[in-house]
Amino acid sequence: MSKPKEKARITKSGFKQALKIFRYIKPYKWYFIFGMILLVLGSAIFMAIPALASEMANAANGKPKFNYSVNQLAVVLGVVVVIQGLFAFLRTVSFAIVSEKGMAAVRNDLYSTLIRKSYTFYEKSRVGELTSRLTTDIEQLQQAFSHVLAEFLRQLVQLVIGIFYLAYFAPKLSLTMLLTFPFVVVSAMVFGRYIRKLSRERQDALAESNTVVEETLQSFSAVKAYTNEWYESIRYSKSINEVVRISLRFAKIRGIFFVFIISILFGAIIFILWRGALLVQSGEMLVGDLFGFILYTGIIGGSIAGLGTLYTQLASSIGATERVQEMLDSNIEVPMGDNSSALDRFNGDIEFKNVKFSYPTREDITVLKNIDLVIPSGSKVALVGQSGSGKSTIVQLLMRFYDLDSGSISIDGKEIGEYEITNYRKNIGIVPQEVLLFGGTIKENILYGRPGASDEDVIEAAAQSNSLEFIESFPEKFDTVVGERGIKLSGGQRQRIAIARAILKDPSILLLDEATSSLDAESEQVVQEALNNLMKGRTSIIIAHRLATIRDVDTIYVIEHGKIVEEGNHDNLMQLSDGIYKSLANLQFTLN
Repeated sequence: MSKPKEKARITKSGFKQALKIFRYIKPYKWYFIFGMILLVLGSAIFMAIPALASEMANAANGKPKFNYSVNQLAVVLGVVVVIQGLFAFLRTVSFAIVSEKGMAAVRNDLYSTLIRKSYTFYEKSRVGELTSRLTTDIEQLQQAFSHVLAEFLRQLVQLVIGIFYLAYFAPKLSLTMLLTFPFVVVSAMVFGRYIRKLSRERQDALAESNTVVEETLQSFSAVKAYTNEWYESIRYSKSINEVVRISLRFAKIRGIFFVFIISILFGAIIFILWRGALLVQSGEMLVGDLFGFILYTGIIGGSIAGLGTLYTQLASSIGATERVQEMLDSNIEVPMGDNSSALDRFNGDIEFKNVKFSYPTREDITVLKNIDLVIPSGSKVALVGQSGSGKSTIVQLLMRFYDLDSGSISIDGKEIGEYEITNYRKNIGIVPQEVLLFGGTIKENILYGRPGASDEDVIEAAAQSNSLEFIESFPEKFDTVVGERGIKLSGGQRQRIAIARAILKDPSILLLDEATSSLDAESEQVVQEALNNLMKGRTSIIIAHRLATIRDVDTIYVIEHGKIVEEGNHDNLMQLSDGIYKSLANLQFTLN
């Protein structure tokens, strides 16, 4: 079960944060002002309807307060209804323009902020929470500008006008209402709050059951492999039983609430009606005024009850504003600009000097300890070592995903932190072990390496990556949809698409993170040929577990516990009698 939600409140700091979001409304301020004016006028006109109806009843009874016939009052009433409807339409359209366009701008800015965050930020954040910022929180803001704020003001206007009318035209009956109605309304609000709480609990329980379904369907192969269909059925059944338990409790409380409404609320109305009838009987009140009083009483009661709900919704919207504003005001890594600018190309000389590093989320563990590396331009080097030794960390630091604890990394004699980060990363291409393809077409995935490239460049990249043959075998060729995360392609095909993407990017520095370790022998050979094409003329850093793929590199660095313990080419390292590389190599292949 989810934790109970904290009660929404409007605080001074929250209100100040909420005001900042109005900068997105500013371009549409005249629509907003026009809508607010129509809202006040429309609410005032609406409150004239009960007064006109009561006067019509007085006229029909032969005791009008004003010299108007029933027909004349009916015409005026009809005109008022039409005007009120027209105002409501124009107000709705005005607020829709404000909320839709304003919140679209918020969404764009928030997404732009999120996409430019640092790698560390995403390690510390939950994707579901970030998605909630773009969906649920902004949806609350949109509701506030399109409905809640306007409705809150409308209820206030109706409440003030209604109380004024009753106090002026029916002071004696107003006193009776003030003694009875607040108790009824407050009781209804307390019941309503408890019902909303149960409704949230039911939604949380239903969400839990949906989570079971989602997890099961996403890991369906594991469920089948371990024959755990019975276990998942029991798990889902338990969650559904919890939903039923809360739903039945919810239904009982709603039933009691209906009994309360019928007996207490209508009882209070009947009591007021009885008192009014006595006043009519004694000649102290007209029948039409009693009719109007009952109408206004109902409107006032609805306004009071509605204000409580609307206040909660406004408080929730302000809370959402705080969360969104906090994200918008936070630091970003990559400045937003034109990504099509000319590339300031690197030669590719890389040097690590006394690099020391601990992950921000695990500062007590030193991952790299005084790493020194010199990688000349155009050379191929390999990083070898057991899992957790620090190989991938070296690559991540070169990509500037993290800041160093101490030491320096330079490219072409200049520290990497001095380069503009967008241009810097344009110079680096990476082919990871687990290739992530987007759910579009093959062409779109290759173009991700250099958006805007020509079709000829895409075809050439596919040919150099040994992808063209299998792409041409598909009926839709480059327009073939690869499916979510590239599920419609084999592992080797996905890897070659990633290589084509890197070839199209044409980086000066290439990072290969165990790019063939998850492939079968046949696929590995094809992919390795593509990688060899890709590495030509580039500074290449290869992380490899399969040592057979790195026998021809210029230098092999053996890393253990965050330190470089051996370095040299394959032949040199194999001559070390107790060498770590030699031990790893002997485990994988037999020397002649």
